[in-house]
Amino acid sequence: MSTGRVVQINVAPDGGVPKRPVHAALLTALGVAGDRQLDLKHHGGPDRAVCLFGQECIDALVAEGHPIVPGSAGENLTIAGLVWADLRDGDRLAVGEVAVLEISGPAPPCTTIAGSFTDGEFTRISAKLHPGWSRLYARVLTPGLVREGALVRRLPRESAALV
Repeated sequence: MSTGRVVQINVAPDGGVPKRPVHAALLTALGVAGDRQLDLKHHGGPDRAVCLFGQECIDALVAEGHPIVPGSAGENLTIAGLVWADLRDGDRLAVGEVAVLEISGPAPPCTTIAGSFTDGEFTRISAKLHPGWSRLYARVLTPGLVREGALVRRLPRESAALV
């Protein structure tokens, strides 16, 4: 089992990017309270309720020269401390005191986040081109209020069904 923490919670009440930081937000089966998606064909809904991204990925991208910051790639939760490349579909994360998320797959990058990348190269975080670097979508199995700094625990696969 590995642990991390929520570095930043990001929402965009009017949709789009960048998403702006808030100190706390309610994670629900339909998404993050206070957040909105403009393109409901490709974003949002129960299987894409929350978008996650690793702080270590952001730090490495900055070191490569990209102007990315937490929230600018459209993620709702920026998380530090997990081995991002090890996360897989079906992995469950306990976030804060109550919320439980289940990773549902990679979040394909699109042109709306091009400003976060040198020369607009948003495909730098494509799961197909660069495995382990993608943002991840998650469904909310157990709703709950999450605060900045909250503990994130990767639940063992064998006990995940008990949550």
